[in-house]
Amino acid sequence: MNKNFLLVTNYCTIIKHLLRRTLVLSVTMSNIFLFLFITATQAQLLTDKSTFTKEDSLRGSLNENRNWWNVLRYNITVKPDFEKKEIEGKVVLSAVAVKKGKIMQLDLQQPLIVDSIIRKGNFFTIKNGVRISYPIHQTYQFTQKDDIVLVELNETKRKGDRIDFHIYYHGKPKEAKMPPWDGGWIWEKDNNGNPFVSVAVQGLGASAWLPCKDHQSDEPDNGASLTIIVPDTLIAVSNGVLNSVKQISNSQFHSYTWQVKNPINNYCIIPYIGKYTNFSDTLHGEKGILNINYWVLDYNVEKAKEQFKQVKPMLRAFEYWFGAYPFYEDGYKIVEAPHLGMEHQSAIAYGNQYNNGYLGKDRSGETGWGLKWDFIIVHESGHEWFGNNITAKDVADIWVHEAFTTYSETLFTEYYYGKQAANEYNYGQRKNILNDKPIIGPYDVNKEGSSDMYDKGSNMINSIRLAINDDKKFRNILRGLNKTFYHKTVTTKEIEDYIIKQAGFNFQKVFDQYLRTTQIPMLTYKISDDGKQMILQYQNCVQGFNLPLWLNSNTLKIVFDENSKSQTIAFNENTIAEIMNLEKLYYIQVKHIK
Repeated sequence: MNKNFLLVTNYCTIIKHLLRRTLVLSVTMSNIFLFLFITATQAQLLTDKSTFTKEDSLRGSLNENRNWWNVLRYNITVKPDFEKKEIEGKVVLSAVAVKKGKIMQLDLQQPLIVDSIIRKGNFFTIKNGVRISYPIHQTYQFTQKDDIVLVELNETKRKGDRIDFHIYYHGKPKEAKMPPWDGGWIWEKDNNGNPFVSVAVQGLGASAWLPCKDHQSDEPDNGASLTIIVPDTLIAVSNGVLNSVKQISNSQFHSYTWQVKNPINNYCIIPYIGKYTNFSDTLHGEKGILNINYWVLDYNVEKAKEQFKQVKPMLRAFEYWFGAYPFYEDGYKIVEAPHLGMEHQSAIAYGNQYNNGYLGKDRSGETGWGLKWDFIIVHESGHEWFGNNITAKDVADIWVHEAFTTYSETLFTEYYYGKQAANEYNYGQRKNILNDKPIIGPYDVNKEGSSDMYDKGSNMINSIRLAINDDKKFRNILRGLNKTFYHKTVTTKEIEDYIIKQAGFNFQKVFDQYLRTTQIPMLTYKISDDGKQMILQYQNCVQGFNLPLWLNSNTLKIVFDENSKSQTIAFNENTIAEIMNLEKLYYIQVKHIK
């Protein structure tokens, strides 16, 4: 990327959807021209899609050609051509039938082309007491149309049957124009003119560069491997542990094979290619020794060593709040990337230019707390627990990733700077909330809800925490979520039900309010005629909204239920100040009614 960059701040409403991972664009003309260009581009990117096609349903739903089989493992090989911006590759898919089926839907986005699908292996039999091996080389028929590949197996599979075949493919994958938001392959060069290449496909989907079952509900149970073939002047990095580096015979290419032992989101499997240098560390964490690795461009080593001193304190804070890092077997690494950053499991993409904050800006406005730490290190690592460990089955429920991870920023701030700092940081995030549409999106069409899933979602969680009024219980809920749903895919209902049960209070109406409507609850108050009481009531909310509120230094609990539309408390000279202060803690508005 070029040396000069422009940060587009989150005060411009039209680009707020992008602000959670910060937008950096090369400055080639005046700032005015850039702003107009960005605005026009974002308007196109953020078109609110309200009608859906058959292709949306095929991608977003578990239809009859997808729901009968479960992915066990992907073994991926890819060789990029940096000049042509093309790739050729192979995916060895291992799966198991969970019920009877014969037609398999794979996903591969145009203009990539499947060349062949072949079953390879050996068939063993016993003849005259001697075990004989016969090689298997079956070609499967398939139909590729639009972004879907339908594979017809040679025989009907029944529950428990294994499915293994090789998919060969090639083509020119979509190139990312504005990564990581507009996804695809990123073909950049570093400051010395060396190739600096990666992929960012959350939302767009892993099928933008490899044939797979591109649905968040089905992660490969036994992990994945990625072999990247690059010129021997470059280094290739990916998720998990480096298994081998091999010279390709009679060529100037090396292959780097990385192995992931744990289940992994398809969109998290990522190649990084560049002139990398590695340094490492270890953390004595909750599950033992965690290997930490950093892969950075060779000329950024000293800056990286200084900036990444924040990593171990971050991991300690998150293990305190959320439980053990979920992928000890695969290690933790940060990889310098040609874009701002993404939560790629066990291989966090980093492009924050070794600055604190959000490329030097405070995400919480003027509080200053967001400048105390590196946003990408904290936020994207928080996704290791919420997003990578606990994964939403449907993109519509991706608030589970983003709300809890955004709240991890508040929890990190609290761990090192105290609760007052955390409250200020959390409150400062509200300036980004749009209340344009519900946080939960439409199901089965690969469509997320509002970008409010970040800051509004974080404020919802903080409101629930304050209502529980027991930090030990709240911390146990966070840790319990990561233990109960360890390496699992979930629905919103599962998360709601778990929190309700563990909290011992029915927060269903609270979830309905913040996740399914755009209304900000209004707490109204008025003073009784005798001046001795205050009457409180919720307005602008769902029927039965019952978020409990605490007053008098958390000693007076105000509880609303479906049968009590208002609550009355004793009034004194301090009550109004306490009531008004609720607005800075809970995500509500407070209004005096005369």
